[in-house]
Amino acid sequence: MRILGLTGSIAMGKSTAAAMLRRMGVAVHDADAAVHALTQPGGAAIPHIIAAFPDIGAGHGINRKELSQRAFDDPAVLRKLEEILHPMVREATARFLKQQRARRAKLAVLDVPLLLETGAEKRCHAVAVVSAPRMVQLERVLSRPGMSLRKLEGIEARQMPDGEKRKRADFVIPTGRGRRATWVALKKAVRKMRRGRDGAIVRGK
Repeated sequence: MRILGLTGSIAMGKSTAAAMLRRMGVAVHDADAAVHALTQPGGAAIPHIIAAFPDIGAGHGINRKELSQRAFDDPAVLRKLEEILHPMVREATARFLKQQRARRAKLAVLDVPLLLETGAEKRCHAVAVVSAPRMVQLERVLSRPGMSLRKLEGIEARQMPDGEKRKRADFVIPTGRGRRATWVALKKAVRKMRRGRDGAIVRGK
């Protein structure tokens, strides 16, 4: 089974690309969705988060908005949160890949926002980066509730620049030229990945 990493900077159209891949019949593991499941009321990460941040508890869950703001403002809080969540997300990813191998899937996709920043591309046979012109990205991101240029700058400070991501990509998926262009680029990437032979993953070596 071949593994394709899907990533891209904020508001570049990764969710749209992931949805298109699913329509093509490709199984996609969404790291953000895994985090959401872990941190919702009753989620496996809740006891660990409350142990680390006792005042963040709210009913049977946590005050997600408050925790998110603290992680944005304080790198130490962000690091602690990542220490809790990242191993759990890796476990969820491993279960997903095991399931896909059991189903004899030829291709599986790992949708990870910080794929390249965290070195997770080493678990993939290839990487697809979604990208759009800066003005398109700004229009998308500033239309989101609660988003501002200051918040965008803070998020981007923790992300690899789009240009560097595109240099490291095996496939660059355009998302600013209409849905058809995105679909065609993804279809070509899927076709090429499915034709590829299985083998040891050597990215990053």
